[in-house]
Amino acid sequence: MASPEEDSPPDMEFSVTSGETSASLSLVQRGQAAQATVDSSDLLFLLEKQITVELQRRRADLFFLHAAAIVLRGRVCLLAAESGGGKSTTTWGMLHHGFDYLTDELSPVDTRSMRVFPYPHAICLKRQPPDSYPLPPSAMHLGRTIHIPASSLPSATVSEPRPLGAVFLLKYQPDLPAPEVRAIGPAEAGARLYTNALNALAHTDHGLDAVARIAEHVPCFSVSSAALPPTCRQIRAAFEQALADSPHA
Repeated sequence: MASPEEDSPPDMEFSVTSGETSASLSLVQRGQAAQATVDSSDLLFLLEKQITVELQRRRADLFFLHAAAIVLRGRVCLLAAESGGGKSTTTWGMLHHGFDYLTDELSPVDTRSMRVFPYPHAICLKRQPPDSYPLPPSAMHLGRTIHIPASSLPSATVSEPRPLGAVFLLKYQPDLPAPEVRAIGPAEAGARLYTNALNALAHTDHGLDAVARIAEHVPCFSVSSAALPPTCRQIRAAFEQALADSPHA
């Protein structure tokens, strides 16, 4: 996580200790029972899960989406996908195409102002990216996952909320000869976006109203992604056109 350089006490505090065996680790959140993990990859997964749950509990006013958020010309491009749908790899690629970084894993949206808050999480890849988007030396390889610290990204990390500009719903289809990006209506966008909601039950009408507001507020697109470079180019072109056409720009 990237954090402001401030001398202030932490909002959440965790400690890590060795488990019963040399290979095991235990994670303890202040005031709660210890949870055992097998290795460093499991430990990181458990830590991120606990932080995510705690953030949703403390900021129930925000609508949390399992999505990445990148920024161009002051507006947020939201990238949402199911697990394995190419969200993080596409995010890593887009940062080489002029976009700045807001978050890779968790996008908290204020549905009243339609601003997306930063969550500068290390980009987590499940596979090696294409050679045209090489990993930095600081990338951490933890077996099943690769983590790229926010401080090592090829673009700036945005530290303030930014207004939403468009939503892209991704599905990785490696057999496609070329990526496909198409505009979709609010009904389809809302239905697909709802599957990426993390705290929907904390909101009015089980989060349906929040999803409808997002889908109706900005242009939405379905992306069948293939090779990463042309996918990134098409997403940027569609986003720039959306900004040019949007009354909110």
